[in-house]
Amino acid sequence: QVQLVESGGGSVQAGGSLGLSCAGSGLTVSTYCMAWFRQTSAKEREVVALIYEGVGSVYYADSAEGRFTISQDNDKNTLYLQMDSLKPEDTAMYYCAASTTYSCAEWNYWGQGTQVTVS
Repeated sequence: QVQLVESGGGSVQAGGSLGLSCAGSGLTVSTYCMAWFRQTSAKEREVVALIYEGVGSVYYADSAEGRFTISQDNDKNTLYLQMDSLKPEDTAMYYCAASTTYSCAEWNYWGQGTQVTVS
């Protein structure tokens, strides 16, 4: 059974930093296309950052470029998102996801989400 469990959310003032973690079980994070998404009640779920180590791909949404860093620790089978210079508009529920597709077009597994609030 595949499980993705996020942690590390919380409340922070604008300009601060937070680090999110997504621990995987039942799958090997390094062999999947992995991503962080976020969603608010006013906006649809959007991809924030993506990493596919197998093909050497890393992607950031424009809103995350230069402030967020996606990474993974294969020994810990964990995906990370380091968020710096946070802004109030970064407030959202953050989800990690895994795709079994080569094109990262379909997201098959999701975590339960972790709330990030920036004031």
